[in-house]
Amino acid sequence: MTMMSGSTRALRPPSPQRRKLIITAYALVTPFLVVFAAMVIAPLVYAGYLSLFQTRLIGGEQFIGLANFGKALTDPLFLGGVGRVAVFLVIQVPVMLGLALVFALAIDSGRLRGSRFSRLAIFVPFAVPGVVATMMWGYLYGDDFGPISQTIGLFGVPAPDLLSSDLMLFSMMNIVTWSFVGYNMIIMYAALRAIPVELYEAAEIDGAGAVRIAWSIKIPAIRPAIMLTLIFSVIGSFQLFTEPRLLSTIAPNVIGTAYTPNLYAYTLAFTFQDVNYAAAVAFILGFVIMIISYVVQLSGNRSGGRS
Repeated sequence: MTMMSGSTRALRPPSPQRRKLIITAYALVTPFLVVFAAMVIAPLVYAGYLSLFQTRLIGGEQFIGLANFGKALTDPLFLGGVGRVAVFLVIQVPVMLGLALVFALAIDSGRLRGSRFSRLAIFVPFAVPGVVATMMWGYLYGDDFGPISQTIGLFGVPAPDLLSSDLMLFSMMNIVTWSFVGYNMIIMYAALRAIPVELYEAAEIDGAGAVRIAWSIKIPAIRPAIMLTLIFSVIGSFQLFTEPRLLSTIAPNVIGTAYTPNLYAYTLAFTFQDVNYAAAVAFILGFVIMIISYVVQLSGNRSGGRS
């Protein structure tokens, strides 16, 4: 009898008020789902479809299966770009996030004078469009006309060619770091402001100094925010496009069409008109980003569990 009454209650139709709430919820969610499907899902499906074909002069488009993916995995231009971006990731991301963490801790501690002005000054470069930032730094890097070379030349020291093949990647690292330190700093600073003040007071009573509090309380407490900025930085590194695309106009002998994977896919699609192979390259790049982001998140969760 109890089981029958329970099943009857489960089969009972929702009340008019609950039905109205369900309809309202679907009505609010539907516009987002439509836009998401049209702007994200549909292009992905179409790109996946294109990657399975090859356009030939004789015969037009022909189905070739996963041949484009196999070609990309053995393409030295694509693999070289991935390796170059991997070096960029290993060097630039720790430096950028380290600076952002130091700035966030300094502002949160109140030891930095003019915290509001400092916050704004560090964040302002992020508000500068990437195109403008790259053009500005490209001018500063100039060997003949750049202020950096001219200033170093005043001391009688030969100025380094910041747009040479040996230093170009580091010059891009500087541009990206300058642009995104403030963005990551704001995320970490917001997380720091959410830590209960009682934890600091208890640590100070126990005799902990500012450095000890930062290392033992603040940094572990904002680990999720640090992991978030790390994952965003990994994705951003593999999507590097604006900087090499613009700097290639002033250093064409250094930055080729496959300097980064994103630039390579762009060149394949819009210069060589090989959209099929470009789609395969883009998909493989997406898989690489997904795998590395997952590994970073998994390692962060494990280290968090041990702590």
